[in-house]
Amino acid sequence: MDITIHDVTQENVQEILNLRVGEAQQNFIETTRQCLDEAKECANFKPVGLYSDSCLIGFAMYGHFSEGGEKGRVWLDRFLIDAKYQGFGYGKTMLNAMIQKLVDEFSCNDIYLSVYEENKAAIRLYEKFDFRFNGESDENNEKIMVKIFPNLNGQQQ
Repeated sequence: MDITIHDVTQENVQEILNLRVGEAQQNFIETTRQCLDEAKECANFKPVGLYSDSCLIGFAMYGHFSEGGEKGRVWLDRFLIDAKYQGFGYGKTMLNAMIQKLVDEFSCNDIYLSVYEENKAAIRLYEKFDFRFNGESDENNEKIMVKIFPNLNGQQQ
């Protein structure tokens, strides 16, 4: 399986806009149209398509924001797998790829995301990757989770 992450471009934007989550998940995440509109308004956001063997499987949006500490915060702000590809392990595969991309791109010590408490499936996925609730909530009352990377001595950076 060849996993790649591509910027949203004129060539793939329509395909990105066609991505949909399952009906039960629609209250947990914005549509890709809303995400792309938000990315136009805020230059910190970077929307990307998630591909497996050249097939678009999902979408993510991430960015670095100066608020929230000395070095700011790297956010995996949106993450979704299209409904027709759910249940095949793509969530784990693509989340792993996104984490690696964020670490490589930002040399970050931690990654933040937010999730609704009712979104139990997403929480289970994020917890498998060592994301933990930090006690904060965002402006939408989503609970914030953070993945902190230990340094070589086993201490948090």
